[in-house]
Amino acid sequence: MKIICLVKIIPDVDHFTYDYEKNILVRENQKSLLNPDDACAVAAALNFKKRYGANVTIVSMGPVSNRKYLEDLVRRGADRAVLLADTLYRGSDTYATSRILAKGVEKYEFDLIFCGARSMDGDTSHVPSQVAELLDVNIMSGVVKIREEEEPVRMIQIETEDDERHMTFALRFPAVLGITKESGYKLPFARYEDRKKDVSEQIHVLSNLHLGFQEAETGLAGSKTKVVRTYPKAFAQEKKRIVRTDESGIEYVYQFLKEKGFVRDDSNTCFS
Repeated sequence: MKIICLVKIIPDVDHFTYDYEKNILVRENQKSLLNPDDACAVAAALNFKKRYGANVTIVSMGPVSNRKYLEDLVRRGADRAVLLADTLYRGSDTYATSRILAKGVEKYEFDLIFCGARSMDGDTSHVPSQVAELLDVNIMSGVVKIREEEEPVRMIQIETEDDERHMTFALRFPAVLGITKESGYKLPFARYEDRKKDVSEQIHVLSNLHLGFQEAETGLAGSKTKVVRTYPKAFAQEKKRIVRTDESGIEYVYQFLKEKGFVRDDSNTCFS
């Protein structure tokens, strides 16, 4: 069985840089992390490898500086990792990103594609379904559990969940599974002896020379999403007042709560 895992390295939400002229996140050389849903997808794939002997390939799009994150996933048990990196891809929206990922995936054989259902830096949930459409394969997102069978042959049973329902489906291979962090799959730690293992031969970097997109098909030029304007939100500074626990302080708090609608002046109301 061959599994491809699509992963995204996202900016640390507490430490990121935004290019307001081009309306894009600056991803090069920024403090980043593995998208939480994608981490669960990789964990599920490695569970398949342990149970069924599956071969696991990581595929990601991003700057070359993201290579270290893919090396970490190989040290944790993935068989190889492929990084789709080219300056032409900078600023790609979900549509252009899905096209790039699909073209990269087409270079490898697969039975299943595992990916996160959504990314924390966008949360559109577009990529899993768009990649499946471009590859013409089945898709199921919102996966919270992959049922373990004796040996899944051309079909897999999964459980999905939303705000209203918990459902079970059977899905034929090949297929894309969008896995959520609510699934609870946990990445294994790298073995002690593998923490600094040289995995360079298992990391492959593909540029646009390998994928062959025209300049107008990727990046900002190839993106269907057009951002009109972005700006930092200015939050008003709230006034803070410290009161004593005396009569005047209690009266101030009472009037404040009354003004906000939390208490009402009702002679028929008793408090105890």
